[in-house]
Amino acid sequence: MSAATVPVTTDIKADARIGLRGHLRHTGALVRRNLLWIRQDPESMFDAILMPVVFTLLFVYVFGGSIGQSLGGGQDQYVQYVVPGLMAMTSMNISMGVGTGFNQDFQSGVMDRFRSLPIGRGSVLIAKIVVELMRMLIATAILLVVGVLVGFDITNWPGLFAAVGLSVVFGSALMWVFLTLGVTMKNAQSVQAMGFLVLMPLQFGSSIFAPTESMPGWLQAFTDYNPLSSLADAARGLMVQGPLTHDLWVTLGWSALLTLVMAPIAIHKFRTKS
Repeated sequence: MSAATVPVTTDIKADARIGLRGHLRHTGALVRRNLLWIRQDPESMFDAILMPVVFTLLFVYVFGGSIGQSLGGGQDQYVQYVVPGLMAMTSMNISMGVGTGFNQDFQSGVMDRFRSLPIGRGSVLIAKIVVELMRMLIATAILLVVGVLVGFDITNWPGLFAAVGLSVVFGSALMWVFLTLGVTMKNAQSVQAMGFLVLMPLQFGSSIFAPTESMPGWLQAFTDYNPLSSLADAARGLMVQGPLTHDLWVTLGWSALLTLVMAPIAIHKFRTKS
């Protein structure tokens, strides 16, 4: 047995002896640590604060007139269409940030210190997700405020909260993917580059910004299986009424699948990373 194997095996056994209360206590302490770090570095919140404002104004005022006419209205009609879609985009963009931040913690040596402490290893990852979900809720709240200012009409408050909850569920599942990238890739730039390679086709090859009926057949086939399309359409169904059941179950299915597959991989990679 190599010298590098002994600490890993001991680490996993020690982690298994920590009970649920211990994991919850460790997670709470790490969440407080991450929140204090954000307070010391408020610039880390710029993406959550500014991104919803920029994207909402950009798409509403640049594309709102032309796409709104294709929807049978004008800019006001497009606002009702795009704001729920932007919620889906926000959940994915914020999810990518957890991977880059996690990788930076490895590069700075913070994770080495955590792994030397008698704390649950899964607690480190879950704490990251909890804090990023808080950032996601802040970004979503800002998006909705800006949306209302440019004409979005909230007529179904229970549906609005359900749509936010659905975005949080999907975003938390997606974070396990980016946490895995954060552990396995060499630096934060690589995580960000890989994230954009995934994000760009998923975002623009979806129903987030425009209806898919005018897209080429091969692209429509892609959008049919794109989880962001399902999330955006489910959010529209909840917030402004429309077809709902199929997209809702597809989004929940993707969320469950991503969590069940990627969470064990992320935790294993974190435990065994040398």
